Amino acid sequence: MLLTFHMKLIIGLGNPGLDYQKTRHNVGFMALDHLWADHKDDFHLTAWTNHKKFSAEISEGIVNQEKIILIKPNTFMNESGRAASAISHYYQVAPLDIIVVHDDVDLIFGSYKIQKNISSAGHNGIKSIIQHLKTEQFHRVRIGIAKTDKEKQGDTAKFVLNQFSLFERLKLNKLLTQITEEIITLIK
Repeated sequence: MLLTFHMKLIIGLGNPGLDYQKTRHNVGFMALDHLWADHKDDFHLTAWTNHKKFSAEISEGIVNQEKIILIKPNTFMNESGRAASAISHYYQVAPLDIIVVHDDVDLIFGSYKIQKNISSAGHNGIKSIIQHLKTEQFHRVRIGIAKTDKEKQGDTAKFVLNQFSLFERLKLNKLLTQITEEIITLIK
């Protein structure tokens, strides 16, 4: 009898390269890096490895006898669906076993929402994933990056590529710890 593992994909969205590393748009990458750092031993997570055939950096592990794959696409945000599609097809993972972690300019910094089966709401990374998977039936962890005063935010495209303020960086670690625990709950 062939044993098969159930599998979950956790995809953090961001842009590759040092110029984008600490920007608001890369909070999805930051969340996965936080999860990896806090739980690499607990979940036997492998080192991040660049997989060219998937256009992504990947770390694999086990949670409750279930395989998990952490994924950071190496494409720019608006092409994130290429990696999501390639990996989900290769491992034959159903969309409901995919968790996408990303920034959300419609939520205030310090807040987050967990949802499934919702539209992209204009987020280019999510648009790409929906287009490539041909469904909205996946889980999303939406991490708020907006300022409380919309007037001060200005142009959204420029705003998401700005780094967090010193005050926000001080709160970010606690927020990422909360989000990590929410992701683990979704996995289990």
